[in-house]
Amino acid sequence: MDQTVQTDTPDDTPSFGAGHNTTTGTDLRRIRSNPDFWYPVAWSKELKPGKTIGTRYAGTPIALVRPTEGAIFALEDRCAHRQVPLSKGKVCGQSVQCCYHGWAYGRSGRCIDVPYLGKGKLPNGVRTFPCREQDGLIFIFPGDPDKADSVPLAPRLARVGDPAYKTRFFGQEVKCHYSFMHENLMDMNHQFMHMKQMGQMRPRFLGQKREAGLVEARYSFARTSGKQPLGEALIFGERRDSSEKFQHRDVMTIRTEYPYQTLRIQTGDEDPVMDLWIVYVPQDAEELTNRTFGLLSVKRPKVPGVLELAWPFLVAFTERIFAEDREIVELEQNAWRELGGDHNVEVFPVINALRALLAECGVPAAPAVNA
Repeated sequence: MDQTVQTDTPDDTPSFGAGHNTTTGTDLRRIRSNPDFWYPVAWSKELKPGKTIGTRYAGTPIALVRPTEGAIFALEDRCAHRQVPLSKGKVCGQSVQCCYHGWAYGRSGRCIDVPYLGKGKLPNGVRTFPCREQDGLIFIFPGDPDKADSVPLAPRLARVGDPAYKTRFFGQEVKCHYSFMHENLMDMNHQFMHMKQMGQMRPRFLGQKREAGLVEARYSFARTSGKQPLGEALIFGERRDSSEKFQHRDVMTIRTEYPYQTLRIQTGDEDPVMDLWIVYVPQDAEELTNRTFGLLSVKRPKVPGVLELAWPFLVAFTERIFAEDREIVELEQNAWRELGGDHNVEVFPVINALRALLAECGVPAAPAVNA
């Protein structure tokens, strides 16, 4: 089975031994995500008007509140009184009222009412987070709030809102450090694992780009055996076989622009046939579990209605691919636990560049304190 990678980029990146990161010599899986970025913590559809829900970022519980009028807001999900989750409370106008003793908090996080105290005796409030809603996602800024306005978020994620595309919103909880997810998507040599779903594919590595906060890889592919799955045919808008005319025809561009990833497939200067935006949001304090939020936009074929009719088949195809990826990264995480650290031996230049990027942009874990 030919899975040889062809590359026009010299492999002059040094290899590293067990447990080493390409830049710091530290364990990449202990690097924490940088909180000074916008992270999605829920889908817009999860939060109904006049309701509140609980979610998390890196071990911090967060209550999202959607008043019946006005913008949503985000508070730490603990009442200052007895630490009961505010997400269990009741939305009252522009505030949320704790379900236990009725303490109420406004969008600024200040405590604005304790039913059994006078207004002059109100206690301190709770932490609040900058919050915004875009493209069907609810984002918070968990870091320094003074930086929130200066940190950009792409004005359009994938092709949401573009009538020429249909977008799938997907994501699950995955029990691994977010860096495993970045590596999995960036390294298309793992198509070997997807042979059952996609047939046998030979990737060609076309090169990489490395800039501040960014690593990009480009690939083309040739099918060497097996039939094209229906889900793939729907993405490309045509049936393809292993003949020469279809080999290395399209270019797949994968980019980690910290902390997000994108993947686009296009032919020449045409609009992409597929445009993916995805991010992996840490859930626990050690950041060994993430919640994936993905937007997958597929270009509509010329015949109206075809994509809508075939959409369930495309969803099933992408679900099978994601399930295989999820299983493998969780196996990687389990190995990390059993071995007591990162023993990966990486030889692919673009993945070493990616590992360096994640270490540079992330936050080193605080050293353990001996009791």
